[in-house]
Amino acid sequence: MNENLHIQREVDDKPGEECGVFGIYDFDGNDIAQTIYYGLFALQHRGQESCGIAVSDTEGPKGKVDSCKGMGLVNEVFDAEKLENLHGNIGVGHVRYSTAGASTRENAQPLVLNYIKGTLALAHNGNLINAPQLREELAYGGAIFQTTIDSEVIAYHIARERVRSKTAEEAVARAMQKIKGAYSLVIMSPRKLMGARDPQGFRPLCIGKRGNAYVLASETCALDTIGAEFVRDVLPGEIVTITQEGIKSDTRLCQKQQTAHCVFEYIYFARPDSVIDGVSVYHSRLMAGRYLAMDSPVDADIVVGVPESGNAAALGYSLQSGIPYGTAFVKNGYVGRTFIKPKQSSRESSVRVKLNVLREAVEGKRVIMIDDSIVRGTTSDRIVHMLREAGAKEVHMRVSSPPFLWPCYFGTDVPAREQLIAYNRTVEEIRQVIGADSLGYLDCSRLRQMAGDLPICTGCFTGNYPLDPPMEDIRGEFEQ
Repeated sequence: MNENLHIQREVDDKPGEECGVFGIYDFDGNDIAQTIYYGLFALQHRGQESCGIAVSDTEGPKGKVDSCKGMGLVNEVFDAEKLENLHGNIGVGHVRYSTAGASTRENAQPLVLNYIKGTLALAHNGNLINAPQLREELAYGGAIFQTTIDSEVIAYHIARERVRSKTAEEAVARAMQKIKGAYSLVIMSPRKLMGARDPQGFRPLCIGKRGNAYVLASETCALDTIGAEFVRDVLPGEIVTITQEGIKSDTRLCQKQQTAHCVFEYIYFARPDSVIDGVSVYHSRLMAGRYLAMDSPVDADIVVGVPESGNAAALGYSLQSGIPYGTAFVKNGYVGRTFIKPKQSSRESSVRVKLNVLREAVEGKRVIMIDDSIVRGTTSDRIVHMLREAGAKEVHMRVSSPPFLWPCYFGTDVPAREQLIAYNRTVEEIRQVIGADSLGYLDCSRLRQMAGDLPICTGCFTGNYPLDPPMEDIRGEFEQ
């Protein structure tokens, strides 16, 4: 793994989301690269490692795809000149955070494949649990892989099925019967834009419309950014095909299995201004805070959130408890993926570079600090210590998710159990490690309530996975 990335994850001590996907088909023939750029900009929180755009002209030569991808943030990889060189009215884009496959340019998406039936550009969010078996099967069939990501396995299977299918969407449907796990896909063929979602609906995908153009995106915030109206969510198991005739839907794989939406989209991953499967992310976080106040009350003078995702839950706690809501942390918004960790011999703390405490907000006060999760615990103890140094009389930590006890195999970067602070520790033991006066987590029974009563996946908290987990850890790299 890129050392800077490891450092950034350690500083955040947060689970990472695999990716964000975006696609658009403009029926009027306008170039859409710039629109994809802004869509990806809105989805940057879903992946800061690499990004890419692939476009094609539906009226031009079949199979000609202009693409550009690279390591870094959207505004680092693309400039005005690069965008002007991407000509086409149909295209897909991607931002990536790796949970399977190395952090290299080769693994950046979209993947562009040239094969007997033409071209295919694919962007994928999620993780397959049967990728090693499918990859081995393809390799023995003579496949040569250019990447170490499971997304290439999906692309190969679609291309292989396309040779035997009348249409590209039929090929996608056949491939979906072989792949297992979490996937939201946006796929571009020369004359079609397709979106597909796994039957459990782990990862989000929605449809939007702007004038005479249709859009597919991981979150509604991307639709808002480009001025598109929300049409609807892609159903779990559904394949949507966008052509000049409009949208076609294939729901043959829908409702064959119980859906299991990733609850961490609502706790942490998604932007608060997004609405996923009919549920407001902001409202979910507000409710999580309210539930914490009901179930883990404590006397205090001020409630504060660890920015950004702890803020809405902190407001919910304040509203429910009547304890004033305040701002205790100033965040440096310029600490990006290339943040260089200070050496051990240096006085600068990684956390202090990113966050600073407002002394006048907390001095002499009993503080309730709300964060969305504790993974390894590497930053929670430092933040508690910073509040005490700034004069807080008491620091009570409340967490708007249950304790992480199990790894995730569906596109969330939750590490192995041994690295989780909650593994083999009681809540009291965790409290002692982080140095808080009290500690309370969101109760598991509250998760479905906060997610608008959607059927959810709670595997990382309970070990009860909606699909049988793989026998081997598939979250590493295919680089043996």
